[in-house]
Amino acid sequence: MPVYEYKAVNSAGKNIKGVIDAPNPSEARGRLRKDGVFLTEIAESQAESGETAPGNIRFSRGVSTQDISIMTRQLATLVGSGIPIAESLKALVDQVENLRLKGALSDVRERVTEGMNLADAMSKHPKVFSPLFVNMIRAGEVSGALEIVLNRLADYTENQSRLKGKIGSTMAYPAIMLVIGAAALVIIFTFVIPKLVKLYEDLGQALPLPTQILIGISRFITGYWWLLIFLVVISIFGFRAFIKSKKGRKVWHRFLLKMPIFGSLFQMVAVSRFANTLSTLLASGVPILLAMDIVKNVVNNVILSEVIENVRTNVSEGDSIAEPLRRSGEFPPLITHMIAIGEKTGEVEAMLSKASETYDNQIDAKVSTLTSLIEPIMIVIMAVVVGFIVFSVMLPIFQMNQGIT
Repeated sequence: MPVYEYKAVNSAGKNIKGVIDAPNPSEARGRLRKDGVFLTEIAESQAESGETAPGNIRFSRGVSTQDISIMTRQLATLVGSGIPIAESLKALVDQVENLRLKGALSDVRERVTEGMNLADAMSKHPKVFSPLFVNMIRAGEVSGALEIVLNRLADYTENQSRLKGKIGSTMAYPAIMLVIGAAALVIIFTFVIPKLVKLYEDLGQALPLPTQILIGISRFITGYWWLLIFLVVISIFGFRAFIKSKKGRKVWHRFLLKMPIFGSLFQMVAVSRFANTLSTLLASGVPILLAMDIVKNVVNNVILSEVIENVRTNVSEGDSIAEPLRRSGEFPPLITHMIAIGEKTGEVEAMLSKASETYDNQIDAKVSTLTSLIEPIMIVIMAVVVGFIVFSVMLPIFQMNQGIT
């Protein structure tokens, strides 16, 4: 069913806007009029899918992990209460605020009403519902444990949302400090230093080396700012093109895993996603080979994806999961050891879940440590830069005073 965005005036004369799903604009207008809302503008929005028809409107806002998490938890609650899928989806359409998700759910509800199963209906919107999500839903429908699978999916998406939040909060502070510091330095070198240069020239004395370096940097920035902007833009586009290539992406992802300080964090995040996702898929009844196909795309690292693809090949030939992981040398010994124990005891899902929890705790500790270290490091770096500028500016004045005395 189409979803419409509208602007209207309510009974109190206040301008409002919102969304409504209805078969056509006339039906939408009639429903709103019954609620005392009078339309001034209405336009149809259609959910973005993998096969978007020409002319379809794309929503301006994407669907976040948090949006999916909340929706999944609500759907699990509704299904667990015995409400039919179609009615549950209708309730979600009324509650969801994200336009893309609302449109996708509306289309899914319509397809389910026409007789399509939930997983197939959701697979029509790959930009909203990932292969992991769709395959888990399909496993839940086949096994008759849809409510359990939905709760597992909600737990998984909530965990991923928290993980993204932790990484984002860690990277936000140094990024903000870097931008503010760079802006301050540009202002100093562009406006402050040139005025001091004129003063030094009037003094007519030889300048010390630090001051000459400072003046040289200032003149380069003011005289060749266009070249700096050009180099920055070219560097950004060049880097993006490099990491999009097969070889470049592999080099970059290898660097991320080996880089100082942050490399171990990136590895722990990838391993946590691997363990948590594989555990959730296997516990939901997804076949191991299909689960491996899904998991290799979740880790977001080409190096680790290749290892998982190799593991999948070995498993299809009758090998274990733990041994190929161990031989690769890319996964920590803890995860391979725990998987090996799980395979011997027949509790792979449980051991993967414990491994994911262990790495989540390590990520929390690592993020806390990095957060506490980054602030003083940034302060020291800024202090050194500012100290050099102040020293270079004041040194000629000190020399002049010594010459007078």
